[in-house]
Amino acid sequence: MQKLGSAIVLIILGIIVMAFPLIGVVPAAVLTGFLVLVLGLGLLFSGIVEMGDSVGLGILEVLLGIIALVLGIGFIFNPALFSFVAGLIVYIVGIFLIIVGIIGVITKAGDSRWNGVVALIIGLLYVIVGTLFASNPVYLGILIGLWLLIMGIMMLFSND
Repeated sequence: MQKLGSAIVLIILGIIVMAFPLIGVVPAAVLTGFLVLVLGLGLLFSGIVEMGDSVGLGILEVLLGIIALVLGIGFIFNPALFSFVAGLIVYIVGIFLIIVGIIGVITKAGDSRWNGVVALIIGLLYVIVGTLFASNPVYLGILIGLWLLIMGIMMLFSND
């Protein structure tokens, strides 16, 4: 019974977030911002402690901590930054998949060119979606809503 209730809540939330996409982006950005902020503080303090053993590693951790702090604060107060970074990551993954796809088609990896073709298609989709993310946080909200909807439907029909 609890699974049915959770599935229905996910489906309803998915529909609401798809109807009002920024409702999905803002909480995701704020939550991610707090997590990245905590990560940044941890790296900063760890880097300061590490300076006694290895100055180079300590400086690297402090720099990564500062970057994480800036990103965390940016995610919390500017959800568009979160959307941009998410889009940029997806875009970069898409480029890597395109390269892997081309290599797979040329080398016939796994005894089939289809692996490369599939990687190429998925890479192109990632680049398109990444471009949409970078230009408009509304698309990220729609994808979050779609994910909630799909998870709710899968939970509704799962055999567990």
